Order: sequence, then C-alpha cells, then structure tokens
Amino acid sequence: MISDITKGQIDSLNFTGRPLVICDVDEVIVHFTRDFEDYIAAENLWLDTASFALAGNIRCRTTDTPETEDRVASLVSEFFATRTRHMQPIDGAIDALLEFGSKADVILLTNLPHSSGDLRRKNLADHGIPYPVVTNSGPKGPAIRSIVDNARQPEAVFIDDSPSFIASAYEHAPDVHLVHFLHDDRFARHIEPLSYVSLRTGNWLEARSHVLEIIS
Repeated sequence: MISDITKGQIDSLNFTGRPLVICDVDEVIVHFTRDFEDYIAAENLWLDTASFALAGNIRCRTTDTPETEDRVASLVSEFFATRTRHMQPIDGAIDALLEFGSKADVILLTNLPHSSGDLRRKNLADHGIPYPVVTNSGPKGPAIRSIVDNARQPEAVFIDDSPSFIASAYEHAPDVHLVHFLHDDRFARHIEPLSYVSLRTGNWLEARSHVLEIIS
C-alpha cells in the first residue's frame, strides 16, 4: 500500500529516539487553497466551497459548469509543478515546527506528485524548515505506520487537514495522537468532529500548545 518511492524515502530517515511529529504540508504548513484559487482564476475557473472536495467544485466562471475529474487532476498537477516552489507559510506554522524540532523528530508527510518533491523541499528550506519531506500518494495511514515502526518510538503525533487521511492514520496507527488542522473555515464547516482526534483546531497557537504538551 506504500509506493516504492515513498518506502525508499521512509527507509532513509534517521531517528534520534525522541518522540515523533508527522505533519502534512498543504493547508497546514503552507497555503494551498488560497494559491490554488489564484492559479485557477487565470483559467477562468473558480472554487466552490459547498463541500470538502476539489472534484466537482472547480467551476467555469462563465457557465458555472464543474470541470471533469480528469481536468481537476490535471490542474492540481500543473499547480504543484509551477507553484510549489513559491508557496507561503500559514501564520504560526514555522515557529511551531521549529519548536517541535527541539523536542522531537519532525517528518513532513505530503501528498503531491513525487516529481514535485524537490520543489517542496526547496520551498520549505527557504522558509527555514530543515526537516525531511516524504512524498506519498493515496491514504497516509500505511506510511505513518511505517514511519512509527522504523522509529521504534511509540509517542507520535500526526497533523493533517484531510478527514480521510486522519481516518487512515487512525485505522493503521491508532496509537498515534491525531490533530485535525482545519485552517479554512469555508471547508471546516462541512466536517463533522471526529471522535478519535486529540485536537481539532484551525490555528497554530492552539496546535502548538497541544503538541508540545504531548511530546514534552
């Protein structure tokens, strides 16, 4: 359930025996929705926030017709290829991650094309984030399980905005503390609270305090 590329990246990670913080990137560390909306506007498209999804919600400004799933996938892939290098951090994310790194091993687990992985690494490095980036596809639970097992460290936190990735983490690694980070209220309103998360939040001040309490 893990691609060979993802598995190779996980196997190359170095661990110190400290607690783990595994963190998503898009819409958790860096702005995705804001920049993606700007990107598709140039294509005469807009993002309908009527539900928590991209498929079916990217519409033509002229006709209001939703784009096909293939077109949406193409737009997302093109966006990552052209904009990843220049994405901007969400308020509080950098300081929180750097503080986590003083007490834990921090791994950034991101679903984007593997071909854009180095662009993501350079972008995060530009923002002062020195942590390893693992690119993934599909559910994140198997990758999280593999990271935790390789680290041989039971104390771990996973932070993500996607309810499906949070659910996947709970399925495959129920021992991991889950932080559901929903920065954009337009999408957060559609997501029912998940009973198995240790924190649901939309800001890094609250997430930072919660995670530090766990890893300290």
